[in-house]
Amino acid sequence: MTTSMPRPETALSAAEARRIALRAQGFLGAPDRRAGVRGVLRHLGAVQLDTISVLARSHELIPYARLGAVGRKKVEQAYWTDTHAFEYWSHAACVLPIEEWPHFAFRRRAYRARPHWHHDLPDGAYDQVIKQLRAEGPLTATELGGAKNKGEWWDWSDSKIAVERALMHGEVVCTERRSWKRVYDLAERAIPGDLLHDDLDDTECVRRLVRLAGRSLGVGTRADIADYHRLKGEQFDAVVADSGLVPVTVEGWDKPAWADPEALAAPPRGRHRTTLLSPFDSLIWERARTERIFGFTHRLEAYVPKPKRVYGYFAMPVLAGGHLVGRVDPAREGRTLVAKQVSLDGPKAVPSVAQALLEAAQWVGCDSVRVERVDRPELAADLVRAVS
Repeated sequence: MTTSMPRPETALSAAEARRIALRAQGFLGAPDRRAGVRGVLRHLGAVQLDTISVLARSHELIPYARLGAVGRKKVEQAYWTDTHAFEYWSHAACVLPIEEWPHFAFRRRAYRARPHWHHDLPDGAYDQVIKQLRAEGPLTATELGGAKNKGEWWDWSDSKIAVERALMHGEVVCTERRSWKRVYDLAERAIPGDLLHDDLDDTECVRRLVRLAGRSLGVGTRADIADYHRLKGEQFDAVVADSGLVPVTVEGWDKPAWADPEALAAPPRGRHRTTLLSPFDSLIWERARTERIFGFTHRLEAYVPKPKRVYGYFAMPVLAGGHLVGRVDPAREGRTLVAKQVSLDGPKAVPSVAQALLEAAQWVGCDSVRVERVDRPELAADLVRAVS
């Protein structure tokens, strides 16, 4: 059941909705370079983390796509120094602006109230982890006594189970990733005092997250906006009328939509970014929305058996001129960026894909680009010339 809504006063063309979405996500108009990576994080509200690293990890690719060749060490420093961010469950495991801590009180309460997932803990294990963190300061699971037993991947040690439970409950915070390991600290130490509270009730938490998600998307359906922080549709229904978002119709969309009123107030203008996108970028992480806005079918195939892959292990969509014009499945061999498989919309996509490849190569310290396969063989020579 979807929420009832007042009659929309604004009708958007498909192109207007696309441009609003691009501006809201930081791809149209000059970015605020003074705000840097932290500005990107605050603007998006959530940057998804993932273990896969081809060119770079996804949380590095997100600011790169919007700001250009920002230093990779600067990205990590921007997220994790001076208490500017924390990691928690949002769209998935995400880096979140520290200001969002109060808004996830509803999720922390839900985790505390439900039965513990899959794992039993011996008496005292949880308290021991808290005691150790209080005495020794920020620690990884390994430093807390070991992350795993000797079994399969999910065979966590008691200390790992305990600290992850404390993370979900909000007593412990992940304050950084060190060699991709979570570094845990007590929330009372890591979260600024004025933010360290669960004062907001569930409805207010969800209302604020819906408002922020609508702002970060610019315009979206119920499913689009709810999905941003993995809210339920019923949660969205309960708060959207008080969220500040306004109902709109969008040409070609067969479901109701809502928009950020500030996004409607000024037409999107400015320069489009040309760039490779992480498959986990919030511009495209919701498959149905990507198809609706860009007419582009996007699927991560890293977990698809190799013989069944169509576009490649980590195919990265190419954004140019406000459209998705192709895909590149990249790899690195020494100082060469290898485009293992390239998909092109047509001849006009060649210069944009070449530009995106060359800029990405420079960013990750490669001095050449090699193209292996192109889905349109007649365009392969043109692309090879363009990246040479």
